[in-house]
Amino acid sequence: MPLLRGRPPAPRPAQGGWHLSEWVSEFFGTTLLLIGGLSAVSVDFAAASPVPHAIASPSLRLLLTGALFAGTGSLVALTPFGRRSGAHLNPAVTLAFWANRHVHRHDLAGYLVAQLLGDLAGAATVAAIWGPWASSVHYGLTAPGQGLSTLAVGGLEAGMTAALVLVIFTFVSSPASTRWTPLAVWGLVTVLVWQVAPYTGTSLNPARSLGPAVVAGRFTDLAVYLVAPPAGALGAATVWRILSARRTLTAKLYHDSRYPSCLASALPAAAPDGTR
Repeated sequence: MPLLRGRPPAPRPAQGGWHLSEWVSEFFGTTLLLIGGLSAVSVDFAAASPVPHAIASPSLRLLLTGALFAGTGSLVALTPFGRRSGAHLNPAVTLAFWANRHVHRHDLAGYLVAQLLGDLAGAATVAAIWGPWASSVHYGLTAPGQGLSTLAVGGLEAGMTAALVLVIFTFVSSPASTRWTPLAVWGLVTVLVWQVAPYTGTSLNPARSLGPAVVAGRFTDLAVYLVAPPAGALGAATVWRILSARRTLTAKLYHDSRYPSCLASALPAAAPDGTR
């Protein structure tokens, strides 16, 4: 499927059906994201950990945590799991691609279930690995801070998630930049965690918030993290569709033409049955 300069071919439509390989890949990818990210929270902020004594500045530890959390997701995108499913690892990202007609409704359901199960598995694994360290930081629970209202937290989470989606869409709308999408996401999310986590916890991801809430048994503020990021993602997808002259070429954060794709794609990719 050769790409014409300045004029990419029309995308192959998203394919319906049971795509268990993609869904299982998304499950394992989300599990790995939660294990890596929540482990960073536990190690960087648990009072019993040596890290707070070695790095006294909470700001520097937030920067480190953001880099490790976001870096885990970006590295997952490069794994076989990520190359197969697209490494959304986030219901808000999947919803944005679905709104942009890259994800069939069957895969919308399959991805969302896989992500939510993956976040529970990841949070439970972190609780088992880090024990008291994880419990001392409430298993990485996201919660409002700095006296912000629920409405303010929701607005910030929606705005940050919209920014994340727009960055992803920008990078996957050009054949030259698609390969750099994980790096762009890594940089953006690292900065958002560093600067905004004291105010909202910087969730950006319902799956990232649900797992720790279930493990910690604390659901007071969970609703805002389940609603605001998807709302921001859908808003960003709508703005992109109306205002942008460019179209997204792939729904994978790291597109590898050697891997099958059940998602709509204007880039070379094998069909889910292995044909091209």
